Amino acid sequence: MDVLVGYATAHGSTREIACRLGGRLAKYGHTVDVRAMERVERPDTYQVFVLGSAVHGMAWLPEAQDFVRRNHRLLGVRPVWLFSVGMPGALRGPWKRLADREAPVILKNLPQLPPFRGHRLLSGVIARDQLSRGGRLRFRLMGCRYGDFRDWAAIEEWADRIALDLAPCDSRPPGG
Repeated sequence: MDVLVGYATAHGSTREIACRLGGRLAKYGHTVDVRAMERVERPDTYQVFVLGSAVHGMAWLPEAQDFVRRNHRLLGVRPVWLFSVGMPGALRGPWKRLADREAPVILKNLPQLPPFRGHRLLSGVIARDQLSRGGRLRFRLMGCRYGDFRDWAAIEEWADRIALDLAPCDSRPPGG
């Protein structure tokens, strides 16, 4: 199947996750195009959509929201999976418990949320220079940590599940 792994990124972490998802889906024989959503010219040429965005202020980036808004009808009749890249992995202490509450808020903030088969809130990379002075202060007061919190094994496992959902029952994972 022709799959678009579309992304919106602020610092590159979401793009790298999209590339990993796309590479994994391609191993199952799908034709995959990994592309920034703002650069998708003909969305109607794709049969499947895996769409993700960096999360700022518990919402997808504007270019991702615009893509969903513009293509709402098409997304309503094609298989769609969504992923959001935030900082749950950077949270510690009592703030860590709040991470589970973020995913529903992110989805609620999407304009004209299309029917989707799954959503994952993934951790990305958070670096000191990505935050404003006030953001760094809040980050520190919350006891958060900087670093790369992407769980590549979990990301690949999710891509495997998507591929198996799209494939006939006798499909096996790569190397299996």
